[in-house]
Amino acid sequence: MDALDLLDWKRRIFETYAEVRSAVDPGSAWTRWREVRDGLFATHPQSPISEGERAGFRGLSYYDYDPAARVAADVARAELQNLEIAGSAGQVFGSTRFAIASFDLAGQACTLDLFWLEGYGGGLFVPFRDATAGSETYGAGRYLLDTVKGADLGVESGRLVFDFNFAYNPSCAYDPRWACPLAPPGNRLSVEVRAGERLAP
Repeated sequence: MDALDLLDWKRRIFETYAEVRSAVDPGSAWTRWREVRDGLFATHPQSPISEGERAGFRGLSYYDYDPAARVAADVARAELQNLEIAGSAGQVFGSTRFAIASFDLAGQACTLDLFWLEGYGGGLFVPFRDATAGSETYGAGRYLLDTVKGADLGVESGRLVFDFNFAYNPSCAYDPRWACPLAPPGNRLSVEVRAGERLAP
C-alpha cells in the first residue's frame, strides 16, 4: 500500500504544478501551491514529517512572495558529464550534467547546472544552495525543479522558468529516514535568496 500512497502523492504534486504552469497570476498559483503542500504534509501517509508530529503541524514556513524572484533562464548546452551527487544519508545519486542555466537574480548574474537524474526514472533536477543556507534556510540547500516528482515550472519564450518562490526543502530536512540528493558545488549561489521555503523564524 505504500506504493499506492506514493503514487497518490505524486499525482497530487503533478496536478498542482500543472495548475501553477497554467495560472495567469503566479502569486495566486503560489498561494494554491502552499495550500496543497500544507494539506499533504498534515494528512498524507507519505508526508515527510512523522505521524506523531502531524497533529501539531501548523504549516510550512515561507518568505513573503517576491515577484522579482521569478526569472527566465537562458539554457546553454554543456559537455555531458557523468556525476555522482552526494546524498543526505551518505549514498550517491547518479546524474548527468547536460546544460547550464544563466539568469539575473537580485542584481547578480547567476548560473545553475542542470542535471538529468539517472536513478528512479530520470528527470530534470535543479537543486541549489544560497547564502541563506544554514541560517535562514535548510543548510544542505533547496530544490527548484525535480521533474520526476512533478516539480516543473515550464518554459516561457524558449527560456526555463525559475521561480524561487517555489523553492522547497528536500524531504530529509524533516526526517533523516528520507534519502535525498543535495546541491553539488556548481549549484551554490553567492546571492541571498529570500524566497521560497525557509526555516521557521
